[in-house]
Amino acid sequence: MGRRMFAAVVPPEDVREDLAEFLDVREGLRWTPTDRMHLTLAFLPDVPERILEPLEERLAAAVADLAPFACSLAGAGAFPDPDRPAVLWLGTAQGTAELEHLAQRLRGAASAAGAAPDGKRFRAHLTLARPPRGRSAVRWLRVLDTYRSRSWTVDGVALVDSQLLGHGRRPLHATVATLPLAG
Repeated sequence: MGRRMFAAVVPPEDVREDLAEFLDVREGLRWTPTDRMHLTLAFLPDVPERILEPLEERLAAAVADLAPFACSLAGAGAFPDPDRPAVLWLGTAQGTAELEHLAQRLRGAASAAGAAPDGKRFRAHLTLARPPRGRSAVRWLRVLDTYRSRSWTVDGVALVDSQLLGHGRRPLHATVATLPLAG
């Protein structure tokens, strides 16, 4: 089995810290730590070791001609639905179309390199928490929907190695490469 990886936009540290402060006073869920906050563009569940270099090269080429763009976080949601959520998330107020285009490019490049993306439909979001199964998230979504981040410029994509560790299967993320957009 190969490596578990993903390509993502990582909000700047101050945006992640502001979000963490907003979440910190809201007890009852285990929130995503700031060092793991990101917007996944392409999840690659099984990357063979032998294609790591060509994968990085193809991903870099796929984004190299794209212009940096503004992005901000706003709007809460739940997968698969608010009444039986597996994941609570924040969406984007700015940059949604650009993120979709970026995801399409990255997924195509990953496939061409031999690292098939997971095939799930792309929806720009930042995972906030994984609530206990069977509980409605409507109350949480009302609170989370009040959050708005500042706008920032997306000027690159992170290629991240994601290892599942221990009994709780919490991932350990390590950035393998930063892929700049044209700038």
